[in-house]
Amino acid sequence: MGEETFPVCSPTFYQAHLEQLKSPEGLLNLPLIHDLSMDHHSGFTTWDTWLHFHQITNEDNPRGLKINNSAAVLQAAINGQGVALARSVMVYDDLRAGRLVRLYPEINCPSSLAYYVVYREECRTLPKLNAFKDWLIQQAQQADILELI
Repeated sequence: MGEETFPVCSPTFYQAHLEQLKSPEGLLNLPLIHDLSMDHHSGFTTWDTWLHFHQITNEDNPRGLKINNSAAVLQAAINGQGVALARSVMVYDDLRAGRLVRLYPEINCPSSLAYYVVYREECRTLPKLNAFKDWLIQQAQQADILELI
């Protein structure tokens, strides 16, 4: 199951900064919430990576909060402290509940992070394993977050 990375903010923050949020370039004038917990992971999309991917020039590191916990990053965004980069799987419930707003849904930034079901070859015919695997896929499909590769 693959995932995307995209900017999110609270509905209140969104309403208060409509002008700056009209284009992704406007993010450079807003507080960005940085997730330091995954900096060591080469596949994790940082603000620098996201901005570069979308050809947005940024001379300095984007300003904002630097937090070393992914859950706290999302909570800071929910609390209206800025714009966070969210992993689709991690933020699904907050988007559905209206606690967060996805910015620029027309812009996709695929992540190299993914989720896999891994098992030994000789176990592939076990009914319990297949039932579990089917259940996982069903849950992801129901959540509309599944991308089979």
